[in-house]
Amino acid sequence: MAGTMDILIREMTIQDYGGILRLWKEIKGFGIRSVDDSREGIERFLKRNPMTSVVAVQNGRIIGDVLCGHDGRQGSFYHVCVHPDYRKHGVGSKMVHFAMKALKKEGISKITLIAFKSNEVGNVFWKEIGWTERDDVNYYEAVLNEENSTEFVV
Repeated sequence: MAGTMDILIREMTIQDYGGILRLWKEIKGFGIRSVDDSREGIERFLKRNPMTSVVAVQNGRIIGDVLCGHDGRQGSFYHVCVHPDYRKHGVGSKMVHFAMKALKKEGISKITLIAFKSNEVGNVFWKEIGWTERDDVNYYEAVLNEENSTEFVV
């Protein structure tokens, strides 16, 4: 790994799709949804949230990303990930702060995310950077598209 000084943190564009998909496929346990995480799904997300998603790039290779959007009231983070070779060097924190700054510019005051209980790396990260784990709420969902299946990277 080259030095972390030459890592660029910038807004994600649809042209980054190939690189983020490669990254996702390199992370064990990562869940990729057939519809939401397709090129069309990511393009739809980025059109709705054009300035809040983030990539970390080194030497032309995407080594981290944050899908970040909001509904006008609350921000949400999805697929926050850093390639294992680049973890523990501040890449994740820099991407999170970049996305938080973008949300603040858009008048958003709160961000939520879901971290699976089995995601030990992610849960440690969020606690280390000062996020609050909530135990006073329940999480519910209703599936509207049964074809949107999740495939986990093994």
